[in-house]
Amino acid sequence: MGFLDSIEAGSQIDFYRIEAPVARSGMASIFRAIDTRDGRQVALKIPHPDMEADPILFDRFQREAGIGEKLNHPKVMRVFGGEQRSRIYMVMEWCEGRLLRQILDEYRDEGRMPQDRAIRIALAVLDALDYIHSNGVVHRDLKPENIMVDAQDNIKLIDFGIAGDAAARRLTYANFTATLGTPNYISPEQVQGKRGDGRSDIYAAGVILYEMLSGKLPFSGPTPMAAMNDRLLNHPLPPSVADPSISPQLQEVLYRALERDPRNRYAKAHDFERDLEHLDQVGVEDRVELRDWQKRKSQLSRKILYYAALALIPVVVLLIMILVAHHR
Repeated sequence: MGFLDSIEAGSQIDFYRIEAPVARSGMASIFRAIDTRDGRQVALKIPHPDMEADPILFDRFQREAGIGEKLNHPKVMRVFGGEQRSRIYMVMEWCEGRLLRQILDEYRDEGRMPQDRAIRIALAVLDALDYIHSNGVVHRDLKPENIMVDAQDNIKLIDFGIAGDAAARRLTYANFTATLGTPNYISPEQVQGKRGDGRSDIYAAGVILYEMLSGKLPFSGPTPMAAMNDRLLNHPLPPSVADPSISPQLQEVLYRALERDPRNRYAKAHDFERDLEHLDQVGVEDRVELRDWQKRKSQLSRKILYYAALALIPVVVLLIMILVAHHR
């Protein structure tokens, strides 16, 4: 029987008494626990034994702990360090509330979240992003499953498992493919194999806000790969088409967050936050996205055009040779 199998309510690890299991993932299990020194409630994240044997996954776990320990913000889940432990595990702040994904699922029958609530949650997420980016951290897997929301709509960013730390040793896509993130929220530059920076988090925040406001995702497909490619080839359904109550100014903010080229996107989470707070000051552009969104391209059509162009090369060369011979 493994170590995790022996953990049950009432058992103790160092100073922490286990209360109940909370969640289990491919990397670790999370337990609600009590710190016996001061009675505070915490969450313990304990890696699975097979993960400890995998140097890449183990490095990922330790890196998540290191990043979490240096962050201290009311909208970011705390990770506590600085003590001797009998084995590797994380001690995390216990966060009350529910995942944003659960809240979105509850609104599914109604179609969408009320606009004022969606904006309120988005502003809180952007405030948290502004803080972590200013501390050299990029989340890189921002999604509703990684945002906790309490009864007053206060939020906590959680799960920095694939976050990037500017001060840490970098892991590249060649040896750490998990940094790709989640298909529905991944930025175009990450789809293209680039590492991504704070603007990738801003893109994901834009997708989340779009989803909260419209009840839909801006890009989709029959497979995760198709969904990722869709954002490289097509424009999203205009937010005001998905929900006519979305104003031109709010729609413009969404478009700025979802720009395909990160150079055209909001440079800072603070810029996104400012526009969302002051919609009356947002200028509306005449966008091609509004005119051409129904023109759909596919990866297949791109390949067909590519091979057709290759096939035409000999024909063009032959025509040039005939013209040259004719003029001699």
